[in-house]
Amino acid sequence: MSPSPVVPAQPAATFATPTLTSRLPRVGTTIFSVMSALALEHDAVNLGQGYPDFDCDPGLIAAAERAMRAGLNQYPPMPGVPALREAIAAKIEALYGRAYDPGSEITVTAGATQAILSAILAIVHPGDEVIVLEPAYDSYEPGVILAGGTVVHVRLRPGSFEPDFDAIAAALSPRTRAILVNTPHNPSASVWSAEDMRRLAELLRPTGVIVIADEVYEHMVFDGARHESVARHAELAARSFIVSSFGKTYHVTGWKVGYVAAPAALTAEFRKVHQFNVFTVNTPMQHALAAYMADPRPHLELPAFYQRKRDLFRAGLARTRLVPLASAGSYFQCVDYSAVSDASEVDFCQWLTREIGVAAIPLSVFYRDGLEQRLARFCFAKKDETLALALERLARI
Repeated sequence: MSPSPVVPAQPAATFATPTLTSRLPRVGTTIFSVMSALALEHDAVNLGQGYPDFDCDPGLIAAAERAMRAGLNQYPPMPGVPALREAIAAKIEALYGRAYDPGSEITVTAGATQAILSAILAIVHPGDEVIVLEPAYDSYEPGVILAGGTVVHVRLRPGSFEPDFDAIAAALSPRTRAILVNTPHNPSASVWSAEDMRRLAELLRPTGVIVIADEVYEHMVFDGARHESVARHAELAARSFIVSSFGKTYHVTGWKVGYVAAPAALTAEFRKVHQFNVFTVNTPMQHALAAYMADPRPHLELPAFYQRKRDLFRAGLARTRLVPLASAGSYFQCVDYSAVSDASEVDFCQWLTREIGVAAIPLSVFYRDGLEQRLARFCFAKKDETLALALERLARI
């Protein structure tokens, strides 16, 4: 038998390591995740992240179950279940007096964040500028960057957080493609007035600028005021994507269902992105929401529901050294902690979580440059007993 041939040793294989250049080099773990983890570690009352700690209406759960048991579990049409789009259009017309065509002007989305990103990707090209009013929700800037656009930051007026139209006018340029408007406003809880909308329309009239209107807190406007939806203002509506959220309105943030209303030409471009972004949205939840919207009382009663919680929380803050700012809308309350500490906003909120047992969000994280104003944001979309425990702890400082 012949001996086996000797096989010469082979050199070790070498593999190239992929080189990655981040599309979002400034983005890391969000402050919301950081503060929620810290709250969990220290058994703190979490008034940081903006979601309820109470259940939604059991009738909405029952409607979802009925849809599932009825076999409505496969892909729906890409723009959304027709019955839901019709209900959305009916609601907008009833509240704001503007008729949107359910077939060509309403799109159901996987929450408001996806809606905002898809709107940005649909219209913003490399080299375009997008005006973002600060303090701003943290998804706006990354969306513009992913589209290849440039963010132009314009601050709302410190203290009141009202729009500074002189600053907005100065920021407009031939490269301005869009402006992001958020009312009721997260994080400041300010709201735009009819005069604000009139002035915005006047500024944009000679331009081709598109408005992306983040109106997810549309049903949380207090003290008898009305929500000034862009839909109320024909001149603005003609150039606007309007974004809202069923999660915020019906206490089901985990369902991640929202919608966009826009003129047909804008909607056509939006849907080109939407169909390759998420394609479509959870079928039984859409049918459940359509059935639930037959009764308008849940959204019509929401301002009173949250105003009571706001008033309860503000009354408790009066027994602390924290000074509440105005809260005209949304489910947020900002406070000035200057009488308590001269620490930075991030340091103060971390101290508040570790030592006092209440988590809040520093307002500085909503500014590109981390503007320090000694302000923190609480969320009062919580059970009364949750708010009472938080206020008991805050009274110690």
